[in-house]
Formats: sequence, structure tokens, C-alpha cells
Amino acid sequence: MEQEERERAERKVKKAAQLLLFRRHRTPGVKAWELKKALGDDYMEIIEILNSILLKLGMEVRRISEGSDNERFVVVLKDLLTDKASGLRIDDVAILSASLAYIIAKQGKASRKSVEDFLAEKFPRRRVIRALERYIVQGYLREDENLLYIGWRTRVEVDSKTLMDLILTS
Repeated sequence: MEQEERERAERKVKKAAQLLLFRRHRTPGVKAWELKKALGDDYMEIIEILNSILLKLGMEVRRISEGSDNERFVVVLKDLLTDKASGLRIDDVAILSASLAYIIAKQGKASRKSVEDFLAEKFPRRRVIRALERYIVQGYLREDENLLYIGWRTRVEVDSKTLMDLILTS
């Protein structure tokens, strides 16, 4: 009886790993209701077991809220192992970093035009506009009525305190 329960739990952990590690939608991660449907009511216990396994590999499952009852689970790197892990060009990283720093400095929101003007002092305007659009689509930034905010993906993948410390010390 105990052996069957263990095998059942292992199957659920494997299924959770497959759901979280392989992208099925445009947005990475899996919504809580999808995990509950696929794994059952005890999905949080399964996620905790999977998280303990992933921690050994330098990854972790993060739970983020996208609104009132809209939660998403995403697997992210615990510690950045290499600069190349992001897959972004260095100037794209610079645009994102500068955008985030500017928005954080403006108490979490800034007009899109002011961000574009700020970035256009160092980068070509067309490149800035394309990059901002891409970061909005990818979830790093959020736009509402021409105001830019920190997006859900930034809250998951970027340590804002470390970012600000690095900018202030350079």
C-alpha cells in the first residue's frame, strides 16, 4: 500500500516537472488552476517536493500573483550561473536594467514617454521603442494608460535590491 502511494507521488512530481519546465503557452509557467486540475487538490505538496529536487540543481519554483485569484508558478534559476543564461544581448540587458532602475526610482511607475526619452539619450530611439514593446509582451514591464510599471516577470526573475545596489556602486 505504501509503495503504491510513493509511486503515485513520483508520477505526480514528474508530471509537475513536465508542466513547469516545458513551455506550452506564450507566457512561461503554469497557472494554479492548471496544476490543481492535472495533479489534484494536493498540488502544493507536490510542488514543494519538486522544489526540493530543483534546489539541488540550482533552480526553484516561484509562486507569483497576477491579480486577485490568478496565481502562476514558474521555475527560475536560484543563482545566476553565467552571464549568457539570459540569452539577451548586452545592450538589451542595459535597456531593461536602465528601464527598471528608472521606474523604481520614480516609485514604481513612470510615463512611457519619459522612459523613452531617458533611454534615447544612450540608445537609438527605434531600438528603445522595440525593446520596450518586447519587454511589455514578455512581462518584464507592464503598461497601463501610457504609464510603465514593473511587470510580473521582473518580480520573479530580477532581484531589484541587487540591481539598484549594482547601479549605485558603479
